[in-house]
Formats: sequence, C-alpha cells, structure tokens
Amino acid sequence: MIQPNIPESAQPRVVIVGGGFGGINLAKQLKHAPVQIVLLDRNNYHLFQPLLYQVSTAGLEPDSIAFPLRGIFRKQKNLVFRMAEVTGIRTAENILETGIGEIHYDYLVFATGSNTNFFGNKAIEDNAIGMKSLIEAVQIRNYVVKQFEESLLLKNPEEIKPKLNFVMVGGGPTGVELAGAFAELRKYIMPKDYPDLPQSLMNVYLIEAGPKLLASFSEKTSERTMKALQELGVRVMVNTGVKEYDGHTITLSNGETIQSQSLLWSAGVKGVPVTGLPQDILLPNGRIIVNEFNQLKGYDNVFAIGDIAQMTNDQRFPKGYPMVAQVAIQQGKNLAHNIRLLLEKKTLKGFYYKDLGSMATIGRNRAVAEFANMRLSGYFAWIVWMIVHLMSLLGFRNKLVVFINWFYRYFTYERGTRIIIKRGAANIVKLRQTVGV
Repeated sequence: MIQPNIPESAQPRVVIVGGGFGGINLAKQLKHAPVQIVLLDRNNYHLFQPLLYQVSTAGLEPDSIAFPLRGIFRKQKNLVFRMAEVTGIRTAENILETGIGEIHYDYLVFATGSNTNFFGNKAIEDNAIGMKSLIEAVQIRNYVVKQFEESLLLKNPEEIKPKLNFVMVGGGPTGVELAGAFAELRKYIMPKDYPDLPQSLMNVYLIEAGPKLLASFSEKTSERTMKALQELGVRVMVNTGVKEYDGHTITLSNGETIQSQSLLWSAGVKGVPVTGLPQDILLPNGRIIVNEFNQLKGYDNVFAIGDIAQMTNDQRFPKGYPMVAQVAIQQGKNLAHNIRLLLEKKTLKGFYYKDLGSMATIGRNRAVAEFANMRLSGYFAWIVWMIVHLMSLLGFRNKLVVFINWFYRYFTYERGTRIIIKRGAANIVKLRQTVGV
C-alpha cells in the first residue's frame, strides 16, 4: 500500500477534493480553524472557467485565467496541497483512495465540479468538443486557427465552408458568449488576417433545443440576446436539437443538416462522482444527493458542494441549485462554518442560496444582466460584466493582465496571439481523445 507524503497531525483532517470555486472558498474560510486541511486536485492551478471561451478564441492567454493553488494558500499554515487524482472511497474506514496512495480523513468534501454532458450520445461525444478545461480551450484555439490556414490552401468554396462553419450547441451563457466571440472573429479578425477568404464563407451557428436562449433569464432579456447575436451575423436556431454528428455532418431534429468540422458543445454539464459511493445517492447526471447541510445521505462526515451536489431544500430550485460559481462559493463558506460547529458539537446551519443575479456577454459593447430586480442590456451591462469578472479573478497579476488585454482589444480591435502551438490539434476527434475527462 502506497503511503502519500502528507504530514501527520493531531488535529482533525479535512480532505477537500477539487480546487475550484467551492473548494478554494471552503479552505480559505477554515484558515484559522483547528484542523489540518488536505487539498487535492488533478491540476496544480485554479481555473477561472467563466473566461475559458476567451482563451479558445484567442482573446486571452491561458495563464491569464489560471492561478497556482500553492500561490493562493502560500500563507495558510494549516493547509497541505497535493496534486492527485481520486480513484475511490471506503467510507467505512474513512479512507480516500488516490493515485498517490490512501489518505485517511475525519471530514471529506467533494468539490469536484462538473464535466461536459453529451446526454449519452456516443457519436457526438466522440466527434464534438466540450470546453471545461484549459487544455480544451487552448486546443480549440489551435484548431480554429488551423482551419483558417488550411482554408487558404483550397480553391473550391464548397470545400472551404465546412472548415469555416462553426457550430455552438447550447443557448446558455457559455454558448451565447462563444457564438458572440466567434462572430467577432469573423467581423474584426478575418478581414485583417485572411483577406483572401471572403467573410461569407464563415458562418457561426448557435443551436438551442429549448424555446429560448438563456433559459434562466426573462423572456425580454432572451429576446434582446437573440437580436444582438443576429445583428452580429450569428444564425440562431431555437427549438432545435442535434441528433447526430459524425465529424463532418450535423443532423438536426428538424431534419436539416449542416456541413461542419467544428461542433463546440455547451448544451449541458454533469457531475464527476467518485467510485465507491452508494448508487442510491447518485443521480443519472452524476450529481450526489445531499441534505441542507451538504452532507451525503447516510453520512455525517462526508460532504459535497458546488456542481457535484444535488440539494433540493429550496422551492425556488426544485431540480437543485444551478451549477454556477456563486452556488459553489456560498456552499463552501457555509460548510466551513458548519465544520467549525461540528468541532464544537453544535447545531448545524442549513444552506440558503442568495441569488446575486446572472449575466452574459454577447460581444463588443453588448451584454445582458439581471440582478436585484434589475434588467440591464447593452453597453452598461457590458461594463458591469467586465468589472464583476475582473474582480472575481484571483491574483493582482491576472487582474492586471486581463484588464490590459481588454483595454488593448477595445481600441485596436485586435485579439491575442493567434499561433498554432500543436499541429496535432487539426483533428477534432484526436483532440477529444487527447483531453480526456
């Protein structure tokens, strides 16, 4: 049996699996608690996922939205970080199985986030690409630039169009932001970098199975979003699902087909559970059933927060809280308070989600936002969106770099470094296999 190199401690050990929004906020709130915190993550950095789409469209460099976990907790003496992947759990023994060995815990918290949900369609999963990791975003950028370069080698417009037909599936904030970013590539970058390619050969599609874009927003905001995207040249299709995709042809639920080599999937997410948990607390979408204290059903010392947790204690959200950063952040803070109460053998405090609102950017000077019974759209909403995301980034350097990038792009209509780092990114199937889960 492999023994991981983790210092022994007389204090209770809190093991946190996942360095996302939930895990980080939980660990920070326990900074002065009488516990030893062991933070595990397969990567050694925290990723600011809301700006992944800007990396994939060359708007930002990868290191602008990633911050080293060791840098975050450098001054936190009661925390140990180890880069590791969890393989299983033995709850009867309070043992977490990982790639670096077995780790004993007194309290265990799953904050593993979510992954792309292809809803069981294997063909789409094999040929489309999600955007939940930094590797995926960088390779999408490589792939997109290579499509432009290869299009210049062709003379027949009918051969070029499939390369420059970019299709986004999912009308939530990620899909809307992706579509808007690709439309701006078409409008501002394509004429300068590829003047030999007519703009008419590039098309951007946004496909949504539901009746409207941004389903959690009001009807009026949804209509404004669709109008703004259409003004940018995005072909928006609602009440339309994707049935099949073989890497070349997209078959839609209405019988239409689109010839495309680029299908970017943001239609749904699913939890990433751990082997060894009882099946009766796992949902088909991978989420784990928890009570109002984020405890797993049947366990007092095992918890789940954020995207992975299915909590239905609020009538506002009968299907569970939305899988967004604010839920994870607030649950992390509440759980830290409850762990302190557990140590003191006091009554726990139930979680209540304070909805701070929702927002999505559509493109230059265009965004929508809803919060505190207010609905904003256009330039002011765009400014608010930028301020909120800028302040949410970790680290002064990251904030400064992103601000400078945005400032430069606004006045020059430029994008970031549009270079192909890895030639292997040309094959979307290979890209999917390379990234893994």
